[in-house]
Amino acid sequence: MFEKIYYTYILTNKRNNVFYIGVTNDIERRMFEYKNKLHSGFTSKYNVNKLVYYDEFDNPYDAICREKQLKGWLRQKKIDLIKSVNSRFDDLLESWYE
Repeated sequence: MFEKIYYTYILTNKRNNVFYIGVTNDIERRMFEYKNKLHSGFTSKYNVNKLVYYDEFDNPYDAICREKQLKGWLRQKKIDLIKSVNSRFDDLLESWYE
């Protein structure tokens, strides 16, 4: 049986000064949407399309709980989390296609 994976993720812009936190069950599709500005809103307005952090979960409830947790954190705590796994704020999506 195919198991679905759910993602909580943090995006930023080119200058790494704006953060967006979200949840999805298809991170590649979602990133395509952000990179191509297929939806108007915060991410499109502020050019937020660089994936700098993500967690994987087996069920949507855990992913949503993590999203809420991250959204409640102060900015510096989010930066520290990102730097703990991605010190240069590289676009993690790019490494999937190397």
